[in-house]
Amino acid sequence: MLHGSSEQPSGPPPKPPRSGVINSAAYFNGERVADVPVADLGDAWRYSDRFIWVGLYEPSEQLLLHIQEAFGLHDLAIEDAHRAHQRPKLELYKNSIFVVLRTARLSEEGEHRIEFGETHVFLGPRYVVTVRHGSLNSHVGLRTRCEATPELLAKGEGFVLHALMDFIVDQYFPVVDSLERELDELEEQIFSGKFVRSVTARLYHLRRDLLSLKQALTPLQDVSSYLLRMDSPLLPADTRPYFQDVHDHVIRITGTIDNLQQMSQLALESNLALISVAQNDDTKRLAAWAAILAVPTMIAGLYGMNFKFMPETEWSYGYPVAILVMCSICVLLYRWFRKVGWL
Repeated sequence: MLHGSSEQPSGPPPKPPRSGVINSAAYFNGERVADVPVADLGDAWRYSDRFIWVGLYEPSEQLLLHIQEAFGLHDLAIEDAHRAHQRPKLELYKNSIFVVLRTARLSEEGEHRIEFGETHVFLGPRYVVTVRHGSLNSHVGLRTRCEATPELLAKGEGFVLHALMDFIVDQYFPVVDSLERELDELEEQIFSGKFVRSVTARLYHLRRDLLSLKQALTPLQDVSSYLLRMDSPLLPADTRPYFQDVHDHVIRITGTIDNLQQMSQLALESNLALISVAQNDDTKRLAAWAAILAVPTMIAGLYGMNFKFMPETEWSYGYPVAILVMCSICVLLYRWFRKVGWL
C-alpha cells in the first residue's frame, strides 16, 4: 500500500517527476489563467481561490505521492489509482470524492477490437485530479471542450466531473453501433445458406465483447444515480441535474447491450441449428446414394461369384438384361429419393 503523510518532511521536498503529467492548469471564473507546475500544486491550491485541474497518465508511485501530499488525498484512493484494474465505483472520503470510470473505444490496430481503459477521478474543493490508465486517446478533446464553455466550467469541480463522465459514456455509442452492425452482417451470413465455420467464432467474440462492455458500464448506473441524489458542497444543486443526462445515456446503452446479447444468443442458436439441419441433409444424401449404388453392387456381386451352376449364365440376353434391371432399379430409387427430399 502506498502511504502519504500530512506532516511536513524535513528539508526541501523532492521535485516530482514530470513524466505522467498530461496537463496541470489553474482556472478562474471558467477561464484558464495559468499552467501550474506539479511542484507548486500544493501552494497554488492552498493560497489562492483558483480552481486546479490536473491530468495524469499512468503516473509513477512517486508522482502520485506528491499529488496526495498536495491535495491531502486518502491512502486507499491513491493505492487504487496506482494499481488500476478497478471496477467502476464511487467512494466518499472526508473532504473528497473518488470515482472510478471504465473507458472503451474501438481499436485501430491489434488483435483486440475494443480498447478498455480506466479513469480515476479525485474531486475536492477547487481541484480535480484525473488519472488515466490504458488508451491515451480516450480523453482527447475533453479539456478543450470544457474550456470552450467558461460559463459552465466556472461551476467548478462538479461540472468537470459531469463533463468527464458524459465524455466517457458517449464513447460507448460508436462501440455499440459497431457491434450492432457486425451482428447484422453475421445474421445475413447465417441465413444466406452458406455455412462458414468462422461465423461461430465471430459470434463468440461478439458475445465476449458485449459482456465486457456490460461489466464496464453497468456499475456506472449506480454511480450516476447516486450523484443525482448526492448532497455535497462539492456538487452544487445547479450541477446535479447534469448527471441526469449521463444516467439516461448509461441506461440507454445498457439496454442496447442487453438487446444485442439476446439477439446474438438467438443468432448463435440459429446458426448451430441450421448447421445441424445441413448435416442431416448431407447424411440423407449420402444414405440415398448408398442405397442406389447398393443395387448394382449386389447384382454384380451375385453374378461375380463364378459358380458353375447359376441361372441365366448361358443365356445370350443375360448381360443386357442384368444391366437393364440395375439401371431401372437405380432410376426408380433416384426418383423416389428426390420425391421425399433426400436428393
